[in-house]
Amino acid sequence: METRISPSILNCDFSDLKGELNKIRNADWVHVDVMDNHFVPNLSLGLPVVESIVGVSPIPVDCHLMIENPDVWAPKYAEAGAKSVTFHAEAATAPLRLARELRKLNTRAGIALRPATPIEPYLDILDEFDMILIMTVEPGFGGQKFISSMMNKLRKTREAVDKTGLDVWIQVDGGISRQTIEIAAEAGADTFVAGSAVYAAEDAYAEVEQLRNLAKQHHHS
Repeated sequence: METRISPSILNCDFSDLKGELNKIRNADWVHVDVMDNHFVPNLSLGLPVVESIVGVSPIPVDCHLMIENPDVWAPKYAEAGAKSVTFHAEAATAPLRLARELRKLNTRAGIALRPATPIEPYLDILDEFDMILIMTVEPGFGGQKFISSMMNKLRKTREAVDKTGLDVWIQVDGGISRQTIEIAAEAGADTFVAGSAVYAAEDAYAEVEQLRNLAKQHHHS
């Protein structure tokens, strides 16, 4: 199973985006959190900034839309050049239609679930998505503590994906660090979003390598 590290730039120095992206050039993806102050009680950045990130990023952009009305907005992020766009199950009116629309735009379609949202309703339609994001914190703020009770949901998702034989990535986001990445990898995640852990480290590049190695050693077999 391939292991992917996708650092979140939520806590990076936005006055030097190019430099901050360059620090994580060894990562697989850059995770960009889009928040609208409606779906989550926080405001981050939107389309124009994502366009600039796509323009200067040495690695592909993975957009996590914590916004209302993704049915309208998500395709615009695909058009802006994000290679992966993840919308929230709780916010989408027509998730299957939206996922298909994203794929038509040659973007990976992801669906994200808040901690209290069950995975079961999505297990029969896994083939419609390229990635399932299991949130390991409530979305909206960086630096939160990992919710370890989500590992059961993660295991169920991994089992279901393995059964289908599909190449659906399972991403975890929230409180991922050297301490928690092993637990998440063992439970079946293959794509890891780490924000504070990477950008608070003295050497972000080295931290990405460290996290990748830990995830590889502990990956679910």
